[in-house]
Amino acid sequence: MTNKAITLFTNNDVDVAPIENLYSGFFKINLYQFEHALFAGGKSQPIKREILERGDAVAVLPYDPLTNKILLIEQIRIGAMRSKESPWLLECIAGMTDGDTDYEAVVKREAFEEAGLQLQQLEYMLSYLSSPGGTTERLYLYLATVDLSQHTSGVFGLESEGEDIKTHIIDFDEALARLNSGEIDNAATVISLQWLALNRERIISK
Repeated sequence: MTNKAITLFTNNDVDVAPIENLYSGFFKINLYQFEHALFAGGKSQPIKREILERGDAVAVLPYDPLTNKILLIEQIRIGAMRSKESPWLLECIAGMTDGDTDYEAVVKREAFEEAGLQLQQLEYMLSYLSSPGGTTERLYLYLATVDLSQHTSGVFGLESEGEDIKTHIIDFDEALARLNSGEIDNAATVISLQWLALNRERIISK
């Protein structure tokens, strides 16, 4: 049974002026000007917000249920330099959809480009808004059931996109330990590992 929505308002309760583009480069920034319904009644004053238009993205966590191992990738993420000692992060395989709504096809393409994997068995985990106060981006997460016994770590990525990606095959328990220590701290990977922890017995029993 679906629970009744708690939220009272919908998109119809927001009046948005024509969106103004402020910047177009690797990312796009748009200016949103809007008024919205108030909980106490009436409407808000006009509000302005600069919004990062990243587009949507997918991420996939390859998991071998026979060996209880996962594959993570390592690459530089320049935005991590402000708060971490190293901007080289352990992550799920991920990529932008570039408007393609065949998310499984995007997942398979990214897995081959970033890790040399040919994925077949995919299970949709969930989707989430990465930071809706500042960006429209939504991420779609998948689990891939794979045989990692013949797959060795290597370096992958598209040179044309400046990618330098190293794969790591590690025990799932080790990944959880790295999660609990704070080493793994990017959202898609945190959520994917926690999802697998909650669903691992079901995945193994298939």
